[in-house]
Amino acid sequence: MLLARSFWWKAIVTALGAGLFVWLLEATMLDSRYVLLPLSLIEPNFDPTAPPAPGARLAFTATAYCKGTVTSSGVAAQSGVTAANPTLLPAGSVVQLDFKDDKYDGIYTVLDTGPEVEGREIDLYMWSCNEALRFGRTPVRMTVLRLGWNPRATTPSFFDRFRARPAPEPAAPPAAALPGTP
Repeated sequence: MLLARSFWWKAIVTALGAGLFVWLLEATMLDSRYVLLPLSLIEPNFDPTAPPAPGARLAFTATAYCKGTVTSSGVAAQSGVTAANPTLLPAGSVVQLDFKDDKYDGIYTVLDTGPEVEGREIDLYMWSCNEALRFGRTPVRMTVLRLGWNPRATTPSFFDRFRARPAPEPAAPPAAALPGTP
């Protein structure tokens, strides 16, 4: 009743409601699924030499480089380009990187290789050498979106995950392998 008659009470309640709405809108929800779990539980079949599957979320180490004008795949070095071990992440792979610092989060394309990049390590290209030195060696969570240039080696889409896939039929043995055939 008091609220319906007074303009100032309406203004105060409206301002508080708007402030609460903005505060909730800007709240960041952290991805806590992987915070306290050891790597062996996140990646149960942990093999550092096996190539990752599309859609896999892996722990990598990230470094930065700034020298060079052309990558090993022939593309000009620019932001969004990374170097990786070609046995794990072949050229053309698309990955999403999640750092603790949101400044470098994003989607990157593997277009380069490096002599120092071995194992689960990824090397980001940065224009500024000073920024690359400040970047140092940082742990990163990486999601493989596409493996190599093959468009079929991508993360399954939302609808592909629910679509029923028929079981593959076993291949018939060659005619020469059947018993009683010359």
